Amino acid sequence: MEVLVTGAAGFIGSHVVERLLLQGHRVRATARRAETAEFLQAFRLNDGAQLEIVEMDLLDSGSVDAAVDGCHTVIHCAAVLMVGISEVQRDLIDPSVAGTSNLCNAIAKSGTVTTIIHTSSVAAIRSSRYENGTVFSVNDWCEDASATLNPYGFAKAEGERVMRDFVGRMKQKERPRLVTIHPSIVFGPIHHPRHLKGSMAYLKHFAGRLPFVLNTHLNFVDVRDVADAHIAALTLGPDGGRMIIHTEGMWMKEIGHVLRRLKPDGRFPVRVLPSWLASVMAAFHPKLSVKTVRSSLGRHVGYDVGTSFTDLQMTPRSIDSTLLDGLDSLP
Repeated sequence: MEVLVTGAAGFIGSHVVERLLLQGHRVRATARRAETAEFLQAFRLNDGAQLEIVEMDLLDSGSVDAAVDGCHTVIHCAAVLMVGISEVQRDLIDPSVAGTSNLCNAIAKSGTVTTIIHTSSVAAIRSSRYENGTVFSVNDWCEDASATLNPYGFAKAEGERVMRDFVGRMKQKERPRLVTIHPSIVFGPIHHPRHLKGSMAYLKHFAGRLPFVLNTHLNFVDVRDVADAHIAALTLGPDGGRMIIHTEGMWMKEIGHVLRRLKPDGRFPVRVLPSWLASVMAAFHPKLSVKTVRSSLGRHVGYDVGTSFTDLQMTPRSIDSTLLDGLDSLP
């Protein structure tokens, strides 16, 4: 029987696939277009490992049914980035909510799935409105988001609720084991240039030519730790548990200083752009909004990981390793 990994060509999904193959699993890896996942073929296959790449669209129930059929484990990594979204409901919320519902229906039809690992996010935990310096835990939910206010948080929280409600309605003897993984911003080594479109864009900024950073606070974790958490959660951690996978929170200026220490010959920016100038820049930036920039400048939150790492018998990597390996992997 096989392990299904949705969103296998993504940043997290590809690292999960890599680890499964090293452990000798048979992996069915999904992507909306098979050619975007061809780079997975370069991964090492240990004894017994097999890789099958299949096309799957979360909004096409037929393709979801076919992907799930015969699998005993589902690792649901498929996610939509905020980058390039033209219509929030169609491009972000529907894949996260209706798509997860289609996946649940396929799991019910298959009758073979015994374990579900669902990649969520701290965005499903952090409220949209918060006091500066608030620390969130697994007991928190993003309750105040909507399609207009924090649509990403809304999509992640609603998608997780769909999955949890589905599992909760099942008869005890038929109920799969469910663990949700909630990473903060994900940094680390990339497998493909396409992985620069998401959270790694922050780290890519330091390798660029702009001589400044924003007064922005970033909570981050190593992508390899996130992948390791998915694999560990197959057998470890409480059934129904929510696992915050997070290592450090730093201001962009602080990250610049760490990179200067790690690579003394580099010219990494540490000068903070004044807030008023950042707002002006956002007004002319194709992927930023004045509202988004203003709401984040000078503000920060934290995350209490609780027992997540101990439950999964993990020790997170050092931030030096995360930042250096991530930077060195950039094309």
